[in-house]
Amino acid sequence: MSEVVFPEGFVWGSATAAYQIEGAAKEDGRGPSIWDTYSHTPGRTLNGDTGDVAADHYHRWADDLDQVAALGLGAYRFSIAWPRVQPGGSGALNQAGVDFYSRLVDRLLELGIRPVATLYHWDLPQELEDAGGWPARDTAARFADYAEKIVGSLGDRVHTWTTFNEPWCSAYLGYASGVHAPGRTEPAAALAAVHHLNLAHGLAGRVIRDLAPAAQLSVTLNLHVIRPASGSAADADAARRIDALANRAFLGPMLDGAYPADLLADTAAVTDWSFVRDGDEATAAVPLDVLGVNYYSTTLVRAWDGVSPKSDSDGHGRSAHSAWVGSEQVEFLPQPGPYTAMGWNIEPAGLTELLLRLHREYPDQPLMITENGAAFDDVVSPDGTIHDDRRIDYLHRHIAATHDAMAAGADVRGYFVWSLLDNFEWAYGYDRRFGIIRVDYETQQRTWKDSAHWYRRLTTTNRLP
Repeated sequence: MSEVVFPEGFVWGSATAAYQIEGAAKEDGRGPSIWDTYSHTPGRTLNGDTGDVAADHYHRWADDLDQVAALGLGAYRFSIAWPRVQPGGSGALNQAGVDFYSRLVDRLLELGIRPVATLYHWDLPQELEDAGGWPARDTAARFADYAEKIVGSLGDRVHTWTTFNEPWCSAYLGYASGVHAPGRTEPAAALAAVHHLNLAHGLAGRVIRDLAPAAQLSVTLNLHVIRPASGSAADADAARRIDALANRAFLGPMLDGAYPADLLADTAAVTDWSFVRDGDEATAAVPLDVLGVNYYSTTLVRAWDGVSPKSDSDGHGRSAHSAWVGSEQVEFLPQPGPYTAMGWNIEPAGLTELLLRLHREYPDQPLMITENGAAFDDVVSPDGTIHDDRRIDYLHRHIAATHDAMAAGADVRGYFVWSLLDNFEWAYGYDRRFGIIRVDYETQQRTWKDSAHWYRRLTTTNRLP
């Protein structure tokens, strides 16, 4: 087997999200987000965990950035908490919140690390949810205003501005299945949220282009690799239907300037899509410097016979309500292992497949792996070390799969491991650990796992260890 070497200039990074690591939920003028409300609602999160303290990054950010530098990373992807910088989602910025991110960005630049800032990683100000949330068109306008203010404050110091992280989750898990904040189960509202997230991306993207022309513009999508269970026409149609909801509902407007016709037809019984106004789709299609791709596992579907017990193993959390709006006739099948602690199947070939699909359909669009990683039940040895061999194996195989796609022509510019730190894993609370650096939540002590040492060898040599 030949040595896997990445090209000079390939970007190695790690990623985090504000609500998952920052804590300081009520400090320095931060307002409540939908995740504050959701995590404090009994029964919503495992063990009733909340992000009130999380990894205490708000107070430990300087030390955490030293860890980023020690890892040899060229870029650090973080998210800005909208309710920290604009507590109610409108009006003047909260200067204490802006100053926090300003210090963060300045320190990254001092360390020679590219700041990659995500404007929205799921923490909508609660006031905006009370006014309708993402199903309401006005939220897109509020997002554009927030983007204008915060980009105006941080300016060209940010290397890459990412509008959204995984709008699929915001729309479908937040408003259809209810397993994410705000926990609503309204299928038509979920599709309205899809559209207003797309619209907000376009509006904010144009603001970023105007205010920070030297910066890179991106969005991060959790694109699904969907496979039919058989070669039957019915199973192929099930895969097509889920691909429309999972992937083309965002790729269509953002990259092609139009929703796919089959998506509109498939969901006609749920909504007439009258919330889409003339010009909206063109607005959503702001040119991107890079498309962020988050990948963890694959999806296996088939047409449900309507009689036998229906399988709903889609990997996105248990709910009596489906995230897959208008697709009651599709079932999601368990897949062969091995699995991560999230119950997700491990299949690196799916990442190669996804990157080559994007290269085929959008050959001129540069790509970036903005999240890839795995949760496992880490064990701390008596001497304090964490030998996370399974995580190293996972990362090794997925990074090799990225290289395979590049060798076949895909224009992949970098890779960000998820995650820098163990953190608040949304509805799973603190039970699932994705970090290459362990966080002891009692003491907040950081400890490099073996995977962190392994990743540093990769980032400093461009060679897969």
